[in-house]
Amino acid sequence: MIPISYDKIFSIQNTLQFNEALSVILSYQLLQNSVYADFYRAISSRQKKEQLIYLPVSFFKTHEVNTGGVPEEIFLSSSTTGAFPSKHFVTDSGLYRRSLLESFSYAWGNPEDYTFVSLLPSYLERGNSSLVFMMNELMKISKHAFNGFYLHNYSELAENLRKINDSGEKCIFLGVSYALQEFAEKFPMKLNTHISVMETGGTKGLSKNILKEELHQILCQAFGKEKIHSEYGMTELLSQCYSKGDGIYQCPPWVKVTTRDIYDPLTLLTPGQPGALNIIDLANMHSCPFVATDDTGMVFEDGTFKITGRLQLGEIRGCNLLL
Repeated sequence: MIPISYDKIFSIQNTLQFNEALSVILSYQLLQNSVYADFYRAISSRQKKEQLIYLPVSFFKTHEVNTGGVPEEIFLSSSTTGAFPSKHFVTDSGLYRRSLLESFSYAWGNPEDYTFVSLLPSYLERGNSSLVFMMNELMKISKHAFNGFYLHNYSELAENLRKINDSGEKCIFLGVSYALQEFAEKFPMKLNTHISVMETGGTKGLSKNILKEELHQILCQAFGKEKIHSEYGMTELLSQCYSKGDGIYQCPPWVKVTTRDIYDPLTLLTPGQPGALNIIDLANMHSCPFVATDDTGMVFEDGTFKITGRLQLGEIRGCNLLL
């Protein structure tokens, strides 16, 4: 059952169209997604005013969050030792292919125009990664000779980057933070303007705890760049947001980010107020499009946003008082 056509989702151009699609998908969720419907009823009974209910992202660790059907893909999140990963049961992998392509095209244009170089060792080793799936799909469309994934073979990566550097072909060099830092320290090189360096967010595995801004400074110095680009995505969501510098992310038209009070998660904040991020991703119609994340940040008047960190354990427990 599809409550609304995919074409309608990915052709949204304004707030009216967004809200119309949201209304249809919310009704569908309350009818077909028992996990979200039960949570919605429990929380809405406590609210003083009617507002959208966001499902804590932790539910993807403990429940099968979807509207039914046999999953075609089950994506797993990264997790610390001994922790349970999130699982995203994707019943229509074609919808994810469409969403990742539309998300990329909105921010960067046609993927056929790019070479994709991916340094994702931990994701490749773990398996069932939505990020690896995404990059593999973009490479299939691109078909460029130097497309490829890299584990710890930094020498080969450096050699191919030099060839791409000389070729003049547009390239996105995407990597997980700790691997980009390691590579930058071992193989610093001046990358020309047609190669964009993009980190995927998160600092798991970094040799020391550093701020994103400090990581970007290291990468800029190593690769001769003025800005480092970023990709913001989650195992639990099918769409991505991209930053072309300064840590400011732009949402595609079917995604909306807001903030909530860290200690009172039912209180939604206005633009410019720091808090924890709530995300509406209408492409997530078959799992849950309304997710209360563990990321902290700020949303601006134009709908762009930045990430400032993660909720601490005590703050997450405070959020879980809703459960």
